[in-house]
Formats: sequence, structure tokens, C-alpha cells
Amino acid sequence: MSLANQRSTSSSGWLDKEQTIAGPGFNRWLVPPAALAIHLCIGMAYGFSVFWKPLGNALMGSDGKPLAACAAGATTFAEKLAGTGRALFATDCNWTQFDLGWMYTLFFVLLGCSAALWGGWLERSGPRKAGAVATLCWAGGLLISALGVYSHQLWMMWIGSGVIGGVGLGLGYISPVSTLIKWFPDRRGMATGLAIMGFGGGALVGSPIATKLMEHFKTPADPGVWQTFLVLAVVYAIFMLCGSLGYRVPPTGWQPEGWTPPAAKATNGMIAHRHVHLKNAHKTPQFWLLWLVLCMNVSASIGIIGAAAPMLQETFGGSLIGQVDIGFADIKKDDALTAAAAAVAAGFVGLISLFNIFGRIAWATSSDKLGRKQTYFIFFVLGALLYAAASYGADVKSLAIFGAALCVIVSMYGGGFATIPAYLADMFGTQFVGAIHGRLLTAWSTAGILGPVIVNYMHDMRVEAKVPFDQIYAPIFYVLAGMLAVGFVANLLVRPVADKYFMTDAELAAEKKLAHEQAAPKAKAGAAQASGGSAIAVIAWIAVLIPITYGVWSTLQKAWALFS
Repeated sequence: MSLANQRSTSSSGWLDKEQTIAGPGFNRWLVPPAALAIHLCIGMAYGFSVFWKPLGNALMGSDGKPLAACAAGATTFAEKLAGTGRALFATDCNWTQFDLGWMYTLFFVLLGCSAALWGGWLERSGPRKAGAVATLCWAGGLLISALGVYSHQLWMMWIGSGVIGGVGLGLGYISPVSTLIKWFPDRRGMATGLAIMGFGGGALVGSPIATKLMEHFKTPADPGVWQTFLVLAVVYAIFMLCGSLGYRVPPTGWQPEGWTPPAAKATNGMIAHRHVHLKNAHKTPQFWLLWLVLCMNVSASIGIIGAAAPMLQETFGGSLIGQVDIGFADIKKDDALTAAAAAVAAGFVGLISLFNIFGRIAWATSSDKLGRKQTYFIFFVLGALLYAAASYGADVKSLAIFGAALCVIVSMYGGGFATIPAYLADMFGTQFVGAIHGRLLTAWSTAGILGPVIVNYMHDMRVEAKVPFDQIYAPIFYVLAGMLAVGFVANLLVRPVADKYFMTDAELAAEKKLAHEQAAPKAKAGAAQASGGSAIAVIAWIAVLIPITYGVWSTLQKAWALFS
């Protein structure tokens, strides 16, 4: 290392990128647990619905019953919005799911926006600093939300978790992407699968813990939500900070020992061997084609995920509880039957959650062998066929066909998330892949609105048209299959990026300097390999596998209702 580099390193802070460059003997398998530690925390965004019902009954009247909702009596969308406007500041009425659900929307809108805005900063500042900022935003947002719940100020929850927490989601989500891709150039798909899978598992871990905490803290006059937020904020802050400190970046030029990069254009023309600058990525047709690919894949699944529980109950009615002669309309009239059907539906939600998380690592890893373009072809073709199978399963009242089809569809939803960063690295190189991925996540934000709107609108229209409950979803499935067809065409059109968009060697060198990258000495180019620090790696993996195992076990217990 030169004297100038020594001075730069000695003067840099412990969060700066210069301090995260791995030394000789570093075990690259220490980095995936760091990513999982952060994603398992921010992934709780998927599980925030566990707070809706307790918060909807937070204020009690003198008669011991919950106060009326701020939007009580609202029948139109405009009236509901007016009720939400009142709910933002009122302390004498309860919140509805409609009021609280906007925070869920803010999560994913801010995730996409923050990832797009600050992805370039992340590449230059490094994953440790980005992870620390994500920790501050996510945990700090929970603290603000706790104060909002305590004082019954909805606007504080929106700002705390929705806006500030949403920024933490975006930075935390993309923080490991480029780092893991650079550590695993030999297995990019597996790397991005490990980087992203924790986000799908965050709700599996956080939801049962949050439920137990609320049960512990609740009183007749207090649902225990603000106390739960405080505990989660502290736990998440510790866990995420440990993950942030665990990040290391490889020195420039590092590659796994014994691995040789494939020759350019020799085996796969879809894999770039140069790098596209962030400022030019959105100028390429490939970026927008992949944007459409991700948007269609997510849109076709996310609406179904959000409606999974009522969809199962409406489609199968009494079949879920061993009473095949009654439909959902009959179940709604009996509280005991409603509770029994809801328990089975909750098990189904848990089951698809498992397919979501494990589909991320399975499909992304498979893409290393299949190729990214071919993997998405499978997503779109198989997904469309499975929607047709789900429609058939609903018609013949086969829960096995219906459930299996939707579980595989959801696995491809998760797999699409995990595979897209590797697809981007193949197309645009690795220098700015994290930042480019951040901008592409605006497709997720779009899909997070588009998919649920299509599903919920078609559902409500068919309910109003008096269509039998068990016949509601078939046309919805075919519309979603049509969206997958659009994604198929977009993926078909993806071609290698034109030479004019790639950086020259001089431009790349300048960017590496701005990003504070340091070259590995020739003799030690493979020094940071998977042999060192094995004991620490085992401990790190145990630390993240314990909560994952707990979440999977809790989910399997609920899912057992489907088979009992």
C-alpha cells in the first residue's frame, strides 16, 4: 500500500469504505450473514399487518368498548380519504385498516425512491456506512412510531416508519447487492439470492415475535403496540449494526482462488466484461426492458399474496373445514366457522411465505446454471400455466392443485427479486450494479401499487355483480397471466448492451478512485479467500439461522392447519 493510501486509511472513519477493504485471509462467507442480519430486520415491513387490528381498537370508551373509527359511516372513497385526514391528528377516534395501510404503501414507495436516489452514494461510501444509515432510519423510525402510537398520532407513524423507515428499507435492501456480487463472481445468482432472501423472511421471524410481545405488554386499556415497537427498535438496531460492521469489500482485482473469469464473448454474449456508468444505464433499452420484466413479474404475484387469506376462504368455503356443502357466504354468518376458516387461511399465508423466502435462494442459485434470461423465461411461461392450473383447481375444488400452483408462483415472485441483480450485473458489469439495481427498484414500487389495485378492483367489481364467491378469481388469474405474457416479450427483447454505453479504462479508473477502491497486490490477489476465519463464520451463520429457524417453525405450525 502506498504512503498516500496509508494516510487516507488512517484518517478515515470506521464507517468509511477504506476501513472495510478485506485483508489477507478474510473469509468471504462472513459477508452473507451480515446481509441476512440486516434483511431479516427490515423484512418485518411485510409483517406490519399484525399491528393493524390491535391499533384499530386502541382507544376504549367508558363502556369498555372501542371508540368509533375516525372514518365511521364512510361509504365512498372520498369519504374514506376524508376520514383518514381526520385520523392523522385526532385523539378521540380509532384508526381503520384503510388509514394504517397507507403506511404499508409508503414503505415500498420510499424503498424504491431512496434506493434510486442514493444508490450512487452507496457505491462510493460502501455497504458499512449504508447499513449504519439504514439502521438509524429503520430503528429510529420505529421509535418515532412508538411515540405516535403512545400519543395516538397517526401522522407520526406515517413519518416514522413509513417515510424514515422506508428510506432505511431502500438503503438496507440494496446495501449488500454489489458487495456480494463482487465476492462471488463465480456464483452471482447464489450471491444475490443470499443478499435478498432475508427480506422475504423478515416477516416470518418478526410477526410471531411481535405477536408474543403484544400479548406480554397488553392491558385492558392498552394493546401493547408502542412497547412492542420500542423492544423491536432496540433488537433491530443491535442486529443491524452487527450486520453493518460485518461488511467487507474485496480489493480491486480480487478473485476466488482457482477461478478464472470466462473469456469475453466466448461462452455467453449476455455477460458483459466491462462496466456501464450509472448515469448511462437508464439510457439503454436493456434497463427499461428489465424494468418491465421485474414490474410484470412482481405485479402478477404481489396482489395475490396480499389477498391470499380471503382468496382461499372465498374460493373453497366449507371445504377448508370439512363442510363441503356450504360456501363462504354461509361461513360469514357464523363466528365459529369464520374463525376456523381463517385459521386454515392463515396457514396458507404462512406456507406461501416459506415458498417466497426459499424460492429466492433456490431460483437465483439455479440461474447460475440456467442463465438469467432463461430463468425469467421459466418464470413467465410456467407462471402463466400455473395460473391456468390454479383456475382449474378452483373450478374442481382441488385445494392441492390450487395451493401447489400458487406456492410455486410465489416462489418465482421471490426468485425474480433475487435474480434481477445478477441479471443487471451480467448486462451492465459490477462497478455500479448496486446503484443501477436501486433505480430498477422503482419497478417494485410501481408493481406494489399496480398489482393490488388490479386484483382488489376486479374482486370488488365481481362481488358487486353478485358473482358467486368461488367463481371470483378465475378471470383475475387470466389477467395476471396476461401480465406475465408482457414480461415474456420484454425478456425476449433483451440483448447485450451496445459498446457505446460502456466506460473506457480511463473512466473506470477514475470511478474506482472516487469509490476509494484499492487494488490487491499481485501476489495476494487471491488472499481473501474462503479459508480464513472459519470459526467466526460458523458463529455468524448460527446467529442468523437461529431466528430463521424460529420463523420457519412458527410458520409450519400455522401451515399444518392445511393438512390436519
